[in-house]
Amino acid sequence: METKIYAVRTTIGQEKNVADMITARTEREGFEIYSVLVPYEIRGYIMVETSNRTEVEKSLKGVAHARGIVSGEIGIEDIEKFFEPKPMVTKVEPGDIVELISGPFRGEKARVVRVDLKKEEITVELFEALVPIPVTVRGDSIKVLRKEEHEDETGG
Repeated sequence: METKIYAVRTTIGQEKNVADMITARTEREGFEIYSVLVPYEIRGYIMVETSNRTEVEKSLKGVAHARGIVSGEIGIEDIEKFFEPKPMVTKVEPGDIVELISGPFRGEKARVVRVDLKKEEITVELFEALVPIPVTVRGDSIKVLRKEEHEDETGG
């Protein structure tokens, strides 16, 4: 049987919750949904693999934060790029403002001081600390809140 992929609109920030609810309902009620992808690069959307659109529609009934199905199907070539792991540190630069999303400093905001691409680690200084102490964390334990405007070499 040929599978199809549909994009489902969600409330921004609720993508994982919607995916979890669809998965739980599928397991409980036996919908023909084979996989659910939450591409973090695309906010407000998840991808659902199924045998037909009706299965997605049934699985979304009553799911909070699900905003509907985008018309048309998504080609596998359009979402393959989301399957390749990319180190988080490649998107982070010194001066960026981040939030720590795991570890003992979870929920703390900090400024990036240094990025180590080889080790995939980021050194940050916590905002709430009385004395700025550098803390080194894994690249996947942060979320970028604000990109700093980086000046070019000419100072402009």
